Amino acid sequence: MIKNFVYTALATAAIILLTSCNSQPCNIVQGEVWLDTAGNPINAHGSGMLYHDGVYYWYGEYKKGETILPEWATWECYRTDVTGVSCYSSTDLVNWTFEGIVLSAVKDDPTHDLHPSKVLERPKVIYNSKTQKFVMWAHVESADYSKAAAGVAVSNSPTGPFTYLGSFRPNNAMSRDQTLFVDDDGKAYQFASSEHNASRYINELTDDYLQPTGRYTRNFIDMSREAPAVFKKDGKYYMLSSGCTGWDPNQAELAVADSIMGQWTAIGNPCTGVDADKTFYAQSTYVQQVYGKKDLYIAMFDRWNKTDLEDSRYVWLPIEFDNDKITIPWRESWSMDEYENQR
Repeated sequence: MIKNFVYTALATAAIILLTSCNSQPCNIVQGEVWLDTAGNPINAHGSGMLYHDGVYYWYGEYKKGETILPEWATWECYRTDVTGVSCYSSTDLVNWTFEGIVLSAVKDDPTHDLHPSKVLERPKVIYNSKTQKFVMWAHVESADYSKAAAGVAVSNSPTGPFTYLGSFRPNNAMSRDQTLFVDDDGKAYQFASSEHNASRYINELTDDYLQPTGRYTRNFIDMSREAPAVFKKDGKYYMLSSGCTGWDPNQAELAVADSIMGQWTAIGNPCTGVDADKTFYAQSTYVQQVYGKKDLYIAMFDRWNKTDLEDSRYVWLPIEFDNDKITIPWRESWSMDEYENQR
């Protein structure tokens, strides 16, 4: 009883430290329960982020209810029923307001991609300045993981609701773990694990961001990478990813390219410090540039709890740049106030 009380007190203190301070400095503490501004645990896993009109929007899988392992499973495909995609908003990346479920499960149609019995993973949202629409792509699956498709939804607002348009396999190829990236010229791309996760497809998107154009590249053939997170720095493109070991942690890898549709070269594990060989017991999901801070990019990871997915936690770490050397050092906690303001 005393041990549980002490643990609860320490966890509560860490939670308060992360999310309840409304003035900087305020530390980001790894792996604790992070609370939103209403005092509820933030529930946004396999997430992506959008910066729009001075506000950051954090989208993720809303994991709710019992975690199950299907009786037919031959691998650890733990899941919860599909609830939908959550959205949180913030101006400082520390205090997050819950905006609701912006893409909801469809409970009355067992054949629908968003039925609770299906799988919905890794939602990412980008803004199309031409159509003035917010476009979401996600990995959608049948219950047995045989669908391997991308689902697309649109909204007039970053906080939804999003209207689901349907699913397909981009360029007739499997699409599992995925992310989106919009380049400086407004062209958008989907990065997806394909061919039973053996390779990575980079699919150029149409001007409305709703379909692939048919132009694509196959990358990292037979290298089995998933959980892609893409960013651009000083004219070069970078892709952070994990190996394929289910819910269990493995070593991260960073790759670089001079152009998105060009040659990608793996440059090794950027993580350093304690448990760097296991990506700090976490898995990549997104990289977010912090606007107004010089050279501050946050590598976002999920620390999965495979038998209680709702209780999975978050690890956010600043990326360090030293000329061509890029590292993600372990830090138990850190503050954005440590970083120089952009002039």
